[in-house]
Amino acid sequence: MKVLLYFEGEKIVSKSGVGRALAHQKRALAAWNIDYSTDPRCTDYDILHINTYGPKSSYMIWRARRMGKKVIYHAHSTEEDFRNSFVGSNALAPLVKKRLVYLYRKADHLITPTPYAKKLLKNYGLTVPIAPISNGIDLKKYYPDPEKEREFRNYFQLAPDQKVVMSVGLFFKRKGIIDFIALARRFPAYTFIWFGDVPLFSIPRDIREIVKKDHPQNVIFPGYITGAVLQGAYSGADLFFFPSYEETEGIVVLEALASKQQVLLRDIPVYQGWMQAGTNCFMGRNNDQFAALISEILQKEAPDLTREGYQTAQARDIRQVGRELRAVYEHVLGQTPKDDLYQKIMN
Repeated sequence: MKVLLYFEGEKIVSKSGVGRALAHQKRALAAWNIDYSTDPRCTDYDILHINTYGPKSSYMIWRARRMGKKVIYHAHSTEEDFRNSFVGSNALAPLVKKRLVYLYRKADHLITPTPYAKKLLKNYGLTVPIAPISNGIDLKKYYPDPEKEREFRNYFQLAPDQKVVMSVGLFFKRKGIIDFIALARRFPAYTFIWFGDVPLFSIPRDIREIVKKDHPQNVIFPGYITGAVLQGAYSGADLFFFPSYEETEGIVVLEALASKQQVLLRDIPVYQGWMQAGTNCFMGRNNDQFAALISEILQKEAPDLTREGYQTAQARDIRQVGRELRAVYEHVLGQTPKDDLYQKIMN
């Protein structure tokens, strides 16, 4: 079999979780020797595995259908996670939903990162088969490395005993950036670092002002950083705090778990079934609860949940993701399954 992986506007989405999903899909397919191409001009493929929903994506589906190819749509996006993001996103959200439903219905099969995301799609009235498959994580890339941790602390000129709370995400209200700043004000002795970037003109004024100037001195916005500094931050910080209000999975959560970091999340439906408060993470529902947990975790009064968190990441390793993708590919092509993995995924 041969798969065409298609990401419209790859450079635009490269700084988001969807962008990292492309890299993960490449590694997942390579791990199982599945032949693939990312060249949209390719024609000798069996399955179009499409990840975006722009006008060129529509064309790719149309062309695939004309050639008699199978189409798998990777449903990273929902109306819910489009809201509270860019300027005008809430007004556009219903139209985005219509666009998504229109495109997703054209697929032979849908893949989405979590059972929660699958539930949302089913509530849209979609009847296309939907497989919940994690975006996955490269465990080796994020395993704690003392040299990377030193590089992280040197980059930000942090003292060895300086307590650090970190987060990663675009500058969206949905990501909980307002709450992140509010918590930083409560803990002036701790350094809060928010990794990520987005063109400031594209976000609402109140968020833009927070990033530019309306934040306390103990908050750092370093922009979009990859490589050793970010990887060293994941394991070298004292806490990964991700107060997002809506996710379809949250690749950054997997990255933190793989880094054996303490993780504090907002208690939202997407984590049901795989993230459990007090077992592999901490959870809060409001800033008072977050503040109490941050204090306990950074003062070493809370239990160490990193081992259980790492086990959660292990279950979503790139190689396992590749195996599950292969099972869906084989089902779509009508090939005889080697085991009952497809049925396990769908159930």
